[in-house]
Amino acid sequence: MRTCLDRALTFAGATLAAVYAPEVGTRELQLVDTSGSVPSGPAPPERLPLSGDSPAARAFRTHHPLWLTAETPLGALPLGIGGSRLGCLLVLGASPDGFEAEQRRFLERYADAVAALLPPGAAPPVPTPLLAPALRSLRVGSFVLSPDTGLIEADDTLLELVGITPDDFDGKVDTLLAHALPEDMHALMSVLEPTTDAFGRRDLEFRVRGPTGEMRWLSLSCRAEPGAGDGPQQVLGVVTATPVLRRGGDDVSRIQWLTAALDDAATVRDVGRVVVAALREPLAADHVALAAVQDDRVMVTALDPPQPGAWPDVWRTEWRTEWPDAPLRALPTLQAALRDGRMDLWPVGTALEAGLAGIGAGGLAVLPLPAKGQVAGVCLVGWDRPHEFVPEERSLLTATAALVGQALKRAHAHDAEQELATMLQRSLLPRRLPELPGGTAVARYLPARRGLQVGGDWYDVIALSEDRVALVIGDVQGHSAGAATIMGQMRTAVRAYAIEGHPPDVVVSHANRLLVGMETDLFATCCYAELDLEEGNALFVRAGHLAPMLRLPDGSTEEVEVAGGPPLGILAEADFPMTAVELAPGTVLALVTDGLVEAADLPLDEGMRRTRVALAAADPADPGKMADELLGDVGRREDDVALLLLRYDGMRTRPIRAGWMVWRLPDAVMHARRFTARTLRRWKVQEAADAVLLVVSELVTNALVHTQGPVRLDLVLRGDRVRVSVSDSSPRAPAKPVIVDWEATGGRGLLLVEAMSDAFGSVPVAGGKQVWSEIAVPEGVP
Repeated sequence: MRTCLDRALTFAGATLAAVYAPEVGTRELQLVDTSGSVPSGPAPPERLPLSGDSPAARAFRTHHPLWLTAETPLGALPLGIGGSRLGCLLVLGASPDGFEAEQRRFLERYADAVAALLPPGAAPPVPTPLLAPALRSLRVGSFVLSPDTGLIEADDTLLELVGITPDDFDGKVDTLLAHALPEDMHALMSVLEPTTDAFGRRDLEFRVRGPTGEMRWLSLSCRAEPGAGDGPQQVLGVVTATPVLRRGGDDVSRIQWLTAALDDAATVRDVGRVVVAALREPLAADHVALAAVQDDRVMVTALDPPQPGAWPDVWRTEWRTEWPDAPLRALPTLQAALRDGRMDLWPVGTALEAGLAGIGAGGLAVLPLPAKGQVAGVCLVGWDRPHEFVPEERSLLTATAALVGQALKRAHAHDAEQELATMLQRSLLPRRLPELPGGTAVARYLPARRGLQVGGDWYDVIALSEDRVALVIGDVQGHSAGAATIMGQMRTAVRAYAIEGHPPDVVVSHANRLLVGMETDLFATCCYAELDLEEGNALFVRAGHLAPMLRLPDGSTEEVEVAGGPPLGILAEADFPMTAVELAPGTVLALVTDGLVEAADLPLDEGMRRTRVALAAADPADPGKMADELLGDVGRREDDVALLLLRYDGMRTRPIRAGWMVWRLPDAVMHARRFTARTLRRWKVQEAADAVLLVVSELVTNALVHTQGPVRLDLVLRGDRVRVSVSDSSPRAPAKPVIVDWEATGGRGLLLVEAMSDAFGSVPVAGGKQVWSEIAVPEGVP
C-alpha cells in the first residue's frame, strides 16, 4: 500500500503528504502519518502551534484549503466532517508551477477520505496509518510495467478495479487487457507500448467489462521512464475509478461518456445509476432524481442521496416500496414542465411548492425527458449552495435530457419484457415442492443474465404414493419463449405419465415419443429418478443429461454411473435403460443442469469436480442452505441454472405389508375377508377388523362386478393406520351415485366406504387404477 501511495502522490503532483491532528491537552498540531520525502530540505516538523502562521495551522483555523505557489509549491487542506475540525492534510508539490486543477480536485477528495478515518474528539495515537487506507477507500490502484517482457506488477486495488482476483492474476499485461473493451484497446496499447517520443505523462479513460458483465469506466495516468537503450525501461502508472477524477474537460467528452454508458444500461435501475454519475459530480450538484411518468404519477427510479430524510415529506409519505411514487398534482412545477416539454431552471431564492422544498435551495433544474414524441420522465438536479447556470451548462443539460429520455424508454421496454419472461418462467415451474415422509427436497432456478431471461431448464418432484416419489430435471435446447413452451409441455407430460404409474423407463420413453411427434427443431435432455422412500431404492433413467451426484453419509461424493439414452426428441424408438442404486439414510441426491457446471471458460469435467467439492463441504442439515452454497457466486451466467436436491432420511415408521390376488370365483369376497381377518390378527389390530372387513367387502365386490381382468388386494399397517388398496385393470375411477333412495338396489357401497374411512380415494396405476381407504386403529391397540 505504501508503494501504491507513493505512486498516487507522484501523479497527483506531490512529493510528500503529511497528516496533522490536534494534540489532546495542548494548542499544537501533531504529526500523525507521512508518506514520501522532501527532495531537499528538512523533514516535516513533529508539532506545529495552532496559533502559528504555518499553512497547516491556517488551514485548520479557517477551515479553507490553501494552495501556495512558491519555490516549493504547497497545499494545506483542512480535515473535517460536517463542520468539525479534525486536522489538516499537508502536501508538497513537485512542479514549480504548483498543482493543476485536476490534481487539486483529487487531493481534496483524498483529504475527505483521510478525514473519514479520523476519530471525532480525541486525537489518534502516533503514528497512525491513515494515508494508505484512505487511498484504498478511493479505489486508486497502481502498476509498474516492463514493456520488454510484458510483465506488470499490479496492486490488489488495480486488480479489483479491472475485475480479477489476485489468485487468478499471472503477472502478464495481456491478462489485464483481456478485460478491456475492444474499442479502447488501441489507446491502451499506445500507453502500454510507448515509443521514444512518449516519455511524458499520458492520461486516458477506458472501459472494462466486470465479472458480472457490467461496464466500468477507469482513468489511467502513466509515465514512461527511459532505459539504457532507446526504448523505455518501465512504465509507471495509477488507475482510478472514473468518479474519482473528472470524466472529461469539455461537454463533448461528457456527452460521449454519457452516450456510451447509456448504451450499456439495460434496465431502468442501470439508467438511474448512469444519470446520477453523469450529473451529480460533474455539476457539483447535491440532489439528483430520475423519475418516469405514468398516468398522473411520478414513478421515482433513482434518488441520490437515497435516504428518505433527504427529500420532502410528499415523497416520504408515498414511500411504499424501494422508491416512492408521488402524484403530479402535488408538484405543479413538474407538471408545468412536463406539459410544456421544456427545461426549467430555477435560481437561488425561488419559492417552490412544498413537494420540492429543500431539493434545490441554491438552484434547481427540471429536465423533461423526451422520447419518440412523448415525455418519458423527468430529471431533477438541485444545489444547496447558490449556483449559476452558465450557457454551456444549459446546453449540456439539454443534450443529457434527450439521451436519458431515449434510454429510459428503452429500459422500460426491457424491464417489461424481462418481467413477462420471469412470469412465464415461474408459471411453468412448480410453485412449491411436496412434503415427503422420508426425505426433504429443495430446488433452485436462476435465469440466464443475457437475452430474454427465460430458458428451457425445468425440474419437478412428483409424489407417486405415500412412500414413492419421482424427481426429474431437464433442459430444453435454447433460450426463447419457444424453449420455455416446450419445457412446460415436457414437464406436464412427464408428470402425467409418472402419476399414471408407469415405471421410469416407460415415463421417459413416452415423453420422448411425444416430443418427436411435436415436429419441433428443439430437443431436450432429462434425468428421471424414482425413489422408494421405505426401502431406500432408486431407479435412474438418463436421456442425454448430466449424471446425478450423491453425497454419502460420510461426506464423500460420487457421480452415479447411469446408463444413458439419447436426448428426447431425436429418435422415436430410442431405448432408455434403468439403473438401480441403493441409498442409505443421510444420503443427498443432487440433480443439476449444465448451466451450473459448464461455461465458455469452465470445462464440464472441472465444473462437475467443483460441484462435488462444494457438495462435500456443504452441511446436509439444512438442504436449502446447501443448495445456495452449491450455486455459489455463478457470476455472469451464459445459461440458466436448475438445481434439485433430495436428502433421503428413511421412513421413521416402517410399514408392514400383505397382499392377496383375488380370483374370480363365486366366493372370492369371502376368501378376501378371511385373508384380511388372518392378517389383522397377526398384526394384533383386531379392534379395527369390523371397519376394515366392511371396506374390503365393498371394494373387492365393486372391482369384481364392474371391471374385467385381475384384481389385487393389498393391506398396509403404518403406525396407527390400516390402508386397504384394491387394484384392477379399469382406468375409470369409481363413481358415487348422485341420488340414493330407499328403493335403489345399488350405489350405497362407496358411500358406506367413505363414511367408514378416515381417508378415501383412487389413483391411476399402470394398466388400471387403485382404490384405497385408510382406517385408524382405535386407541389402546398395540
